[in-house]
Amino acid sequence: MTETLRNWAGNITFAARSLARPRSVAEVQDLVRAARKVRVLGSGHSFNRIADTDETLISLAHLPRRIDIDAAAGTVTVDGGATYADVAPVLHAAGFALGNVASLPSITLAGAVATATHGSGDANQNLSAAVSAIAFVTGSGELLTLRRGDTDFDGAVVNLGALGVMVELTLDLLPDYDIRQNVYLGLPVPALIDNFDAVMSRAYSVSLFTRWQGEAVDQVWVKALAGGDDPVEDILGATAATGPCHPIPGLDGTVCTGQMGVAGPWHERLFHFSIGNTASAGAELQSELFVARADAPAAIAALFRVQDQFSSALMISEVRTVAADKLWLSSAYGGDTVGFHFTWKPEWDATIAAVKVVEAALAPFNPRPHWAKVFTLPPSGIRPHYKQMDAFRDLADRLDPAGKFRNDFVTKLLFD
Repeated sequence: MTETLRNWAGNITFAARSLARPRSVAEVQDLVRAARKVRVLGSGHSFNRIADTDETLISLAHLPRRIDIDAAAGTVTVDGGATYADVAPVLHAAGFALGNVASLPSITLAGAVATATHGSGDANQNLSAAVSAIAFVTGSGELLTLRRGDTDFDGAVVNLGALGVMVELTLDLLPDYDIRQNVYLGLPVPALIDNFDAVMSRAYSVSLFTRWQGEAVDQVWVKALAGGDDPVEDILGATAATGPCHPIPGLDGTVCTGQMGVAGPWHERLFHFSIGNTASAGAELQSELFVARADAPAAIAALFRVQDQFSSALMISEVRTVAADKLWLSSAYGGDTVGFHFTWKPEWDATIAAVKVVEAALAPFNPRPHWAKVFTLPPSGIRPHYKQMDAFRDLADRLDPAGKFRNDFVTKLLFD
């Protein structure tokens, strides 16, 4: 590459010999046909080398934006470079909505889907579960479309970029809806452990933010459907915030989506950060581990016991729930899940040491890492927790027999 390209956090410098920015699907097909090895770069919001390659790196950011709403079918079809910030306002203007979104509006839908990224909510599945059809450019340069119900579909949606270049996705839509958001401060950890289900089920989407310091969770973000019960003043000792909050205490809450119980469109509340605003406090690293929903209270207690061993490396941590799905490489495959997300200070050695403490604390609960974030768990400790891992590898061998879309990271993680 003639330019130095880094990921969103700045901790990864991509090693690709060439970076291509095709402006059409036909150009993508030509690039793939000519390449020996290919990986696709989304918004760069990954923290390991999942997107890296030493050959051809393709960015789909310059594809023509496609946001085609089929009102009769209740779906939207988007191009592989579209971000949630591109898509959400268009859907709202047309009277439609997505059932859930990620924390950040700036990430691409294709990247979120490929890595099983998620929002929060007891009844809300991974973002990938909203996909009803997907189109890949395969290793031969041909276009392959799979639809929900096809034999290979459940294995192909969450794919880590190992099956082809996702140039088109179709997602399920809902009628437009409004959300009101309230933040509560200082939830005692013992109360959370004893009442985890009650806390997380109290609204459409609930997130817990904590620095794992002291005896209380810093913030409870409650995103409720407008028109329901009035917001309460207290949740098990956590009191309502008197002004807008940032997930990291002390930072400017006005960059976040609207709070204080004022109802607004789904896309102005479900994201944690408003479209167009910077989400981060600065350079950071991220990791996330998932355990079965039933293990959440015990997992919280386990982290609480060792918090002094990792909290000094932490900016903030978020706890979210995700409903079960049937996508083979989804972290919620076959069962409801809780995710423990960690935003670390940009200090690599301290972060790795802290990640190892967290992984060890959660080891009794068979943790699974977010595919695109920092983890130290070996492949032998990850693969057994995915019942369809062998089936996915067979699918990848069939759709990409030459391994054109595999890099060192994915090969070691899934195939070696």
